[in-house]
Amino acid sequence: MRKDKGYRISDETLFLQIRHGCGKSFDALFIKYYPVLWAYTRQFIEPEDGEEVVQDVMVWLWENRQRVAFETSLRNYLFRAVRNRCLSLIDRNELKRKVYHIVHEKMSSHFENPDFYDYEELTRRIEEALTRLPESYREAFELNRFHQLTYKEIAERLNVSPKTVDYRIQQALKQLRVELKDLLPILFLVL
Repeated sequence: MRKDKGYRISDETLFLQIRHGCGKSFDALFIKYYPVLWAYTRQFIEPEDGEEVVQDVMVWLWENRQRVAFETSLRNYLFRAVRNRCLSLIDRNELKRKVYHIVHEKMSSHFENPDFYDYEELTRRIEEALTRLPESYREAFELNRFHQLTYKEIAERLNVSPKTVDYRIQQALKQLRVELKDLLPILFLVL
């Protein structure tokens, strides 16, 4: 990628080079757009989530560079992709809140009944289920749920991408849901 003084490479040229696998062009695009895209996310979501959304969009752009087509400009495409990811995240979080309130309303009388669950039994069953998870799933899950690390922090610690962390945690949750289905109302509040 050539960048002389006074010469600015266009987004279209950058993307053409990216499409051909030029990592330096991708880095230049990332450096150019990351700050403004991240600032844009702040009107929708928390800053930490914004970092993750922008990184996800940029990783997705790189991984799908051969198939990406945009109608107006690369800049508009990136802003639209980031906005859509922010809105999806908001929808997911809103759904989680709604489900929590519904479960809490329906189950609150059960939670108040001391016979409903035995804390030691619950802890034992969760620990057993966690030990049956594949090591990589368990490690990512525990770092997120029990140590409150973000996907980005976990990715850095485990030397993997945030997408890999997301996949591992989703798989861990899926397996735990199946294994602990009879405890789901309680687990929803714990995990």
